[in-house]
Amino acid sequence: MELKERYSRQVLFSGIGEEGQRRLEAARVAIVGCGATGSAVASLLARSGVGTLRIIDRDYVEPSNLHRQTLFDEADAAESLPKAVAAAKKIATFNSQIVVEPEVADLTPANIEPLLEGMQLILDGTDNFETRYLVNDYSVKQGVPWIYAAAVASYGVTLNVLPGKTACLACMFPDPPSGTFETCETAGILNSAVNLVASIEASEALKMIVGAEGMLRRTLLSFDVWRNERAEVAAGTARKGCRACGEREFIHLAGEGRPHITLCGRNSVQIHERHRPVDFSEMSVRLQPHGAVRHNDFVLKFWHEPYEMTLFPDGRAIIKGTTDTAVARSLYARYVGT
Repeated sequence: MELKERYSRQVLFSGIGEEGQRRLEAARVAIVGCGATGSAVASLLARSGVGTLRIIDRDYVEPSNLHRQTLFDEADAAESLPKAVAAAKKIATFNSQIVVEPEVADLTPANIEPLLEGMQLILDGTDNFETRYLVNDYSVKQGVPWIYAAAVASYGVTLNVLPGKTACLACMFPDPPSGTFETCETAGILNSAVNLVASIEASEALKMIVGAEGMLRRTLLSFDVWRNERAEVAAGTARKGCRACGEREFIHLAGEGRPHITLCGRNSVQIHERHRPVDFSEMSVRLQPHGAVRHNDFVLKFWHEPYEMTLFPDGRAIIKGTTDTAVARSLYARYVGT
């Protein structure tokens, strides 16, 4: 299929044109997190002809993802494919002319520089403020724009961050949310809210890539598709005294206070291990006497009632069936090692 024909309707749009399409084809964009928002925005940008997409995600596909995570299907869930890998395979079926770089990884202070190196724009598809503050620190320090986007229940929110020109995430939210707050696991989520916030994020990304900076929104935009509510907060200038863009104190990039074990929703705990390469065939033999086990090239699944462990090649694990970090640590030490 000729590129001219594939993108002809997009090129006809005056805001893009032929020059804008060339910029899209040369663009390098990172999507951090490929769940609901991340998979939707990845699909939109891939279909728009963004030349290189680097998709970074730590998780695997489950049946509960399928109602809202548009790049995945039942086969992906049955195989427990890592989301980054499944996304890359699906994108290749509808646009084989772009480059998709899947990275099965948890974005951390230790690996953020190599994972985001060479990217001209970073898009938020994550599900936690810890990672968003980390991306924000990197963005401000390196001068790379990023777009914050989130959705839960029927609510969505998004913010464009242009370092040195607009407010950053730390300007708008100096501290992470405290106390109890809604998550997709507790409040559910509408796929329509996800797709709306992803469409807005993708539109703002296109503006950034083609150089239409004057058209960019300079507010924190929130909306509720169920209650028909909408609000905007000015974000055109940095907040005086902001830790990140004012004082340039990049505490999240430095890894201050980052736990070795983090809760990751779904009644589960994630254990970070990056210096323990795992041979899945050998591990399968070791685990078989203790429960059901299967693996592919990307993940190993082990069931020992009432727990389910998903093990990745670098030693990272997600243990489902508990939110007690001590229990998760004990299970990991017992079956994988200390």
